[in-house]
Amino acid sequence: MSRVPGWIGRLGAGLTRMGDRLDERRAEVQRESADSPPASAPSSSGTVPPPTELAPAAVRPDPALAVPWGVRVAAEAGWRLLVLAGTVWVLMRVISAVQLVVLAFVAALLMTALLQPTVARLRRVGVPQGLATALTAILGFVVMGLIGWFVTWQVMENIDNLSDQVQDGIDELRDWLLNSPFHVTDKQINDIAENLRDAVGANTDEITSAGLEGVTVIVEALTGILLAAFSTLFLLYDGKRIWEWSLRLVPAAARPGVAGAGPAAWRTLTAYVRGTVIVALIDAVFIGIGIYFLDVPMAVPLAVFIFLFSFIPLVGAVASGALAVVVALVTQGVFTAVMVLVVVLAVQQIEGHILQPFILGRAVQVHPLAVVLAVATGGLVAGIGGAVVAVPLVAVTNTVVGYLKRYAQESPRVVPDAEGPVHEGERGPE
Repeated sequence: MSRVPGWIGRLGAGLTRMGDRLDERRAEVQRESADSPPASAPSSSGTVPPPTELAPAAVRPDPALAVPWGVRVAAEAGWRLLVLAGTVWVLMRVISAVQLVVLAFVAALLMTALLQPTVARLRRVGVPQGLATALTAILGFVVMGLIGWFVTWQVMENIDNLSDQVQDGIDELRDWLLNSPFHVTDKQINDIAENLRDAVGANTDEITSAGLEGVTVIVEALTGILLAAFSTLFLLYDGKRIWEWSLRLVPAAARPGVAGAGPAAWRTLTAYVRGTVIVALIDAVFIGIGIYFLDVPMAVPLAVFIFLFSFIPLVGAVASGALAVVVALVTQGVFTAVMVLVVVLAVQQIEGHILQPFILGRAVQVHPLAVVLAVATGGLVAGIGGAVVAVPLVAVTNTVVGYLKRYAQESPRVVPDAEGPVHEGERGPE
């Protein structure tokens, strides 16, 4: 019997080893199947879940989260600013509709701040409230009436002399222009005068209309004066009860803060009015003395105008000083006008750097830029009256905001709790 070739034997041995490995692998798979949890039973409908599940669809992010943070903050601030701007616009429209009443009441507040300390002194010496209010109001109104009468009397007494001096001053100015290095000719001056006469003649209707409007303004001014006088009387007599009644309109949660901010605002307003009156009086006295010794006509009425205009910060001092300089220029010449300008500037520098910081102190400190913007805004909204009340309004607002900020920082914060509100610092140890 022939021997089997060697390669056939090797092939058989390899197949045998492969079979053994397959058996081992099958045994491992069976052991793993025995160790794994049982498969879920089919549903009652008989459907068998698919062997593989599809990947879930991608979830889209929240649109608010997709917007950049800076844009979200700008949008949140933007719509709040729009709401505030709309509120301020509506408030301005309401104030414009009742402008006369608002200005009269604000003027009454200013006069009350000036006269109330006198009522308090009379009350401390035992004078009844009604009598103290009547005496103070009568004294204040008489003093203001005498000032107005004195100014009118001085103007009427000196108007003829002033007219002659103004004409002489115009002639002197004409001669100076003819001999000046500006090469102004007599024909040019005559042409300017003729153009002025033509302009006045062509606008006669407008001037007449302005005169009629001036009559209306006078009637409104008298009405405002009466309203301010009556409001001042009631504020002097019953100011405390009026303030207590006003507090009832404030929400209960904000009432303690507002109740403390009110007296602080009143102290600021009183300090502002007193300081402004003292500073205006010093300005009027020293500038009046200066223009009197410079032989400027109507020195006393000009001093009274300077006193009244000083209640308009910055702008009033410039306007009253310019008026004094113009009167000196047309009546006494260029040298006297320059000397009046020097006196006005010197007094105003002393006022701005010494008197106001010393008299007003830190009670009503307002930045000069805020003063300029407040006066301009008040003048645009309500004319001269708005310019007068703008700065005290800004000073009082600054005091109220500062007080409420300190009150919010110092008062305990309310922490919500399941058993009711608990103030920080009151919760015991846990």
